[in-house]
Amino acid sequence: MSALASSQLAALNRLVAAIARTNRFYQRKLTAADGLHGFESLAAFSARMPFTTKDELARDQLEHPPHGSTLTFPLETYTRYHQTSGTSGRPILWLDTTESWQWVLDNWKTVWRHAGAQPGDAAFFAFSFGPFLGFWAAFDSAQQCGLRTLPAGGMSSSERLRFLLARRPRLLCCTPTYALRLADVAEQEGMPLADSGVERILVAGEPGGCVPEIRARIEQGWPGARVVDHHGMTEIGPVSYGGPVDATRLRLMHDRYFVEVLRPGTNDPVAPGENGELVLTTLGRDACPLLRYRTGDLVRAEQLPGEAPGAFALAGGILGRVDDMVIVRGVNLYPAAMDAAIRAHGGVREYQVEIDQRPTLPEVRVRFEAFDEAGFASADLARHLRATFQMRIDVEKVANGVLPVFELKARRWKILK
Repeated sequence: MSALASSQLAALNRLVAAIARTNRFYQRKLTAADGLHGFESLAAFSARMPFTTKDELARDQLEHPPHGSTLTFPLETYTRYHQTSGTSGRPILWLDTTESWQWVLDNWKTVWRHAGAQPGDAAFFAFSFGPFLGFWAAFDSAQQCGLRTLPAGGMSSSERLRFLLARRPRLLCCTPTYALRLADVAEQEGMPLADSGVERILVAGEPGGCVPEIRARIEQGWPGARVVDHHGMTEIGPVSYGGPVDATRLRLMHDRYFVEVLRPGTNDPVAPGENGELVLTTLGRDACPLLRYRTGDLVRAEQLPGEAPGAFALAGGILGRVDDMVIVRGVNLYPAAMDAAIRAHGGVREYQVEIDQRPTLPEVRVRFEAFDEAGFASADLARHLRATFQMRIDVEKVANGVLPVFELKARRWKILK
């Protein structure tokens, strides 16, 4: 057994001992897996422990309202309340004790460190603060890292830009979509970003930060800044981190999570270099743990040269959602690939993809707004998409302002059934 696997197994069995007697949700699962007293190996854990799914958590909270049966400790010991964004169904409520919240913040400190953040730097948070965990974890951990935190909730994009330009923070936190949106608004309103002071743009919430075409568009709009990707989930916590140099992969916090990449819908690991679903087990966060959680994220594992066996990264970051990938005329399509193709072509301000699965042969249509409404030819984009995906994709140019714009996770993917 490798040193990494040995430390992960020890952390897993410590977690099991902490939750087995009082966490009703996992008491049932651990009993079924003959794991109430721990596991003899990680392979045994993967073979016997049932999965946890988002639908299962939502159902548990309906059956045991309002918080479900996943809490390890008495409710009065919990001090933090968050909930998922609800983009893939009913929002899930998630509570933390002071100790489990600190575990989350310690993970986020890893993201800041690898982004090159230094005590005394200013960090600008370009989003409205709601119950979504990512906002607060980034903000609280930044303060513990000695950063000067600038909250920009309750502002329009124009107001946020003026606020940012007046204070010249070194670090900016937002989604990839909103980084592009802010650059677009800055250009429209004559606010030059070349002297914004921003050197690092930490993005998450959707694929894009590891995609060269999208990263290049963001860095073009923010001269002098480098994009740093990372990802996490409210119910899991911060999972991975990127860096300004090694920008096309996400490194995983293997000391904090046991990570599996499986063929969707099965318990079978995929071969290195193949796409699979990310399955995560928290090795801490005892107050609200998750064991073998099917995240729904589509990823590609890549063994890191010179690293310990099992210490793999995610090549290309988060590729998309397992349930968003569709097969059209034998071609696998998922949002990140379409986003990369459209951004590579250039000239598109905003877009929306419709996949109509009702005909015998599914059809794909892209509706888009152009920066140059008069000079942008739809036929050029159609030819580019056909060459990229080896299939015909209908395109339709619409007037600027017709399509929705997004501050958080973009929802550009519509499947008609």
